[in-house]
Amino acid sequence: MRLLLIHADYIEYEVKERTKLAEDFEGKGDRIDEVLVVFTSVEKGDNEEVVKKAAEEIKDVASKLGAGKILIYPYAHLSSNLADSETAISLLRALETELKDFEVKRAPFGWYKAFRISCKGHPLSELSKEIRGEEEAEVTKALKDEKKVISYWFILKPDGNLVKVEDFDFTGFENLRKFAKYEMEKRRAVDTVPPHVEFMQKLEIADYEGASDSGHIKFYPKGRLIKSLLERFVTQKCVEYGAMEVETPIMYDRNHPTLRKYLERFPARQYILQGDKREFFLRFAACFGQFLMLSNATITYKNLPLKIYELTRYSFRKEQRGELVGLRRLRAFTMPDMHTIVKDMDQAMEEFLRQYKLSVEVLSEIGISPGDYEVAIRITRDFFEQNKDFVKRIAEVLQKPILLEMWDHRFFYFVLKFEFNFVDALEKASALSTVQIDVENAERYGITFVDSDGSRKTPLILHCSASGAIERVMYALLEKAKFMLDAKRLPMLPVWLSPTQVRIIPVSEKYLEEAKKIADLIQARVDVDDRNETLNKKIRDANTEWIPYIVVLGEKELKEGKLTVTVRGESTLEKQKRIQVTVEELNEILRRESEGKPFLPLPMPKLLSMRPSFR
Repeated sequence: MRLLLIHADYIEYEVKERTKLAEDFEGKGDRIDEVLVVFTSVEKGDNEEVVKKAAEEIKDVASKLGAGKILIYPYAHLSSNLADSETAISLLRALETELKDFEVKRAPFGWYKAFRISCKGHPLSELSKEIRGEEEAEVTKALKDEKKVISYWFILKPDGNLVKVEDFDFTGFENLRKFAKYEMEKRRAVDTVPPHVEFMQKLEIADYEGASDSGHIKFYPKGRLIKSLLERFVTQKCVEYGAMEVETPIMYDRNHPTLRKYLERFPARQYILQGDKREFFLRFAACFGQFLMLSNATITYKNLPLKIYELTRYSFRKEQRGELVGLRRLRAFTMPDMHTIVKDMDQAMEEFLRQYKLSVEVLSEIGISPGDYEVAIRITRDFFEQNKDFVKRIAEVLQKPILLEMWDHRFFYFVLKFEFNFVDALEKASALSTVQIDVENAERYGITFVDSDGSRKTPLILHCSASGAIERVMYALLEKAKFMLDAKRLPMLPVWLSPTQVRIIPVSEKYLEEAKKIADLIQARVDVDDRNETLNKKIRDANTEWIPYIVVLGEKELKEGKLTVTVRGESTLEKQKRIQVTVEELNEILRRESEGKPFLPLPMPKLLSMRPSFR
């Protein structure tokens, strides 16, 4: 909504000619003295929230001017993005109601009018305002519905018993208590910089990019390596699980009837783009492209459960600015997204349980164990009452209490969902792995399968992200490092994800060539500190970079044929763990550390003297 506010000695207007959009009006016009005239254009996307904000602005100006009279004057010429006439009239009437504490009048909408005005000419006599609420284009129906949801909170115990949150004894479950508090209070804004931000910057993993939109991160060579290894690993696990990998577009027609309906069912704000003739939105997950692909596929009962997978680089959600921080919550992120077509609810529940266990396995192999996260189940009351035994089976898997959120009605497209949530040092929770049973979208997209009797039926769909967003996994690993530090352990990343796995430090330049030769024999990402620095500084720098294995090479090592290796994973702040091993023995240790994981070469020059600094 755009406003032009004129503090006038008087305004008089005369109605001339009716347009086809005009509202009914009796009379020829009006004259009002000592008045604040509010020339108003109602724009596309304006709503009652915008009206309330506009009214507050007008009240504020009128109070400062001491104006007791207000005239709302519809004035289309303030904007080229006008709302339809029905919406405009409705919102102008609502604005008039909001200003009822003043002597308020409104000129008729949709008429050609002649007017004369005498502006007072003081510094506040001419003001323009642009009033915006949340963009309707960005805010889905599901986001609005989410604010209306009444949640009932329980703790689901490992034995399957359900206890109200307020009646549960959280002794020994402090992290679960923090998680439950965070979820129930729904305070998402972050007002303190979390530890992982400092780590990602100091380690030259990632940083903010001021030239981009908020929530878009740049990754340095080390960060790109970590991110790429995680992407490859999660993809590998999903393909091994039986998913077929596909690729789909990142933007879609916002007015496509099927896509628009699903867009409205997902609680996420959107990026909207203007094309040549159409309006597009950037995807928030792989659902759109994969569902369109499946709607054109010929599927029979023999193909089920049918799984397809895509690593979406990138997905986009226009998260609110106060919630954006580091790698925890972004507007552009990489989401491993698998969808499974199943024939009925029995098959859906069995597959749900299998994917629950897959998610546990994926996170554990990454380096995030069940003790590092809390489990949440979101469920409708009907589904819970009908499937209590199945919900009990979920609780039995990890043998730990679970936060359960129950709804009387189904507000979203799913009846059951689980999340693994990491609770960080600021007691903020972030979802990692998730699986949902979707009961709407197969029908919406026209996805069908041919059953054994030849009939065509509508399946159910499972949404699965076995790890959650890749950036958020990196956040969880870095926040976990902070907890390691708090426990007097040395913070570090899993060896298979460490950009440099082994650093060789020659005690002097005399041993540099031997250090290079040994580096070539070690089967890992190895670098050599050849800088003109003291030995102590080189060791300190290696520790600062969280290098898992630090080899100090001198005369003793060459003579004995064994390397002196500091093992970070077995060291503490008080005591370093050092071992004597041959190159072959070190290679065996490294092999065990990274078995079954993807491998990429060193992302930077092997010699430290050849490297630039990115900060």
